[in-house]
Amino acid sequence: MQQIISLLMENKPGALMRVTGLLSQRGYNIETLTVARTSEPGLSRMTITVDVEPHIRAQVIKQMNKLINVLQASDMTDGPAVNREMVLVRVRPTQQSRTAILKEAEIFQARVVDSTVEGFCLEATGDPEKLDEFIDVMRSYGELEVTRSGIVSVALDNKKLRLSPPVPRGASMDEVLELQEAE
Repeated sequence: MQQIISLLMENKPGALMRVTGLLSQRGYNIETLTVARTSEPGLSRMTITVDVEPHIRAQVIKQMNKLINVLQASDMTDGPAVNREMVLVRVRPTQQSRTAILKEAEIFQARVVDSTVEGFCLEATGDPEKLDEFIDVMRSYGELEVTRSGIVSVALDNKKLRLSPPVPRGASMDEVLELQEAE
């Protein structure tokens, strides 16, 4: 079953490698991965779609929260959240079907980002199932080239993020306890 995981993490070298390494070591297949900086300097948001069994979803989140540079890992699969993906489709239609493609794009709320005599480049956003349908419809008009972004997600619940500062490497247990008490 697909699990959507959102990670808030420090934007440091090796952080992405640690997350993907944890997943691959445990035999989990990453379906999509999207990472970008946040509005906070030095922090990034990573959204991962991974194929895991439902009974180990909580365990995956716990393992992610233990990683260096990860400030918070959240399961966005079933909670109130907005999940979106973007697709760019380059379609090379016949001259007769160009108008039909534009009408179909309008139905899917896609927009034309490039138009040439050879064809169109269309951009659509939405849930992955809607984008699958859009690609299937466009496939009937000619040769396709498809690029997908991967899912991005934002929680809709009102809980406040409670972030712990990262624990420095080699810190003693006394230093860790002092950091926790300082919060």
